[in-house]
Amino acid sequence: MSSELKLRTKQFSISIFEIVDLLPNKTSVKVVSYQLAKSGSSVGANYREACRARSNKEFIAKMNIVLEEADETLF
Repeated sequence: MSSELKLRTKQFSISIFEIVDLLPNKTSVKVVSYQLAKSGSSVGANYREACRARSNKEFIAKMNIVLEEADETLF
């Protein structure tokens, strides 16, 4: 699979962590920042998992998880 996309999704995770570290340390923000960090870093992790899929169906299913995590991060 695309090594460029692996690199881009890794950089995306790093950028998410940098943003989270800049957020204020308030209780409400902690909840949102924790979820942002989890979903944002899941994009790259799940993409890597999709690259190891054993079939086209499995690849598509795993890529849908990537899309769900990206959408959750956007929210």
